Amino acid sequence: MTLPKVEPRAVRAFESVEIQQAVAGLRSRLSTGRRILLGVAGSPGSGKSTFSACLADALGPDSALVVPMDGFHLGNAIIDGTPLRQRKGAPDTFDVGGYLSLLQRLARRDEDVVYAPDFRRTIDEPVAASLAVPAALPVIITEGNYLLSDDPRWQQVRAQLDEVWFVDTPHELRLARLVERHMLFGMDRAAAEAWANGPDAANARLIEATRSRADRIIPWF
Repeated sequence: MTLPKVEPRAVRAFESVEIQQAVAGLRSRLSTGRRILLGVAGSPGSGKSTFSACLADALGPDSALVVPMDGFHLGNAIIDGTPLRQRKGAPDTFDVGGYLSLLQRLARRDEDVVYAPDFRRTIDEPVAASLAVPAALPVIITEGNYLLSDDPRWQQVRAQLDEVWFVDTPHELRLARLVERHMLFGMDRAAAEAWANGPDAANARLIEATRSRADRIIPWF
């Protein structure tokens, strides 16, 4: 998905001691010359995309790029007219095999450029081959909901990642952001609140249950 413009609030939050220690640890591993695949997990509305954007900015454009899991949402042509449509964002509404294949290609680092899909909220659809990932980049940040799931398919995804950090955001703030985001992309307030307290909340319960499996917990506001 196209990453959000980083707001001053997010920049200040990123400067916390805990986050700066995490970033320093990541930087210290760059000297190995080995590509690092870092996962950033968290519930809907937790700020994964904003945190990932801040992290990529801190490392610099020659060092890091964000490749989101959301590029592997099943297209609306697949889910429209099925029960999946009312559960969009649940684990089984993603192309897990396609995501795994991409991560394996990125880990091998044997292609000059790998083209990855992005997710465009303006059209609520994934867009193929819209992110170019050159082999020279040492850090790939991939953010998504289910990177710590114990489902066997998602465990294969986790096995490709060197670390997974969990973005931990207060519930009320996360809920307010979700409602605002749904309204920004076309829902009225009633529909936005219903979705945030329905499908989003169901997904959040699954994701929060995986928190203890993270390598780092990132406090985020």
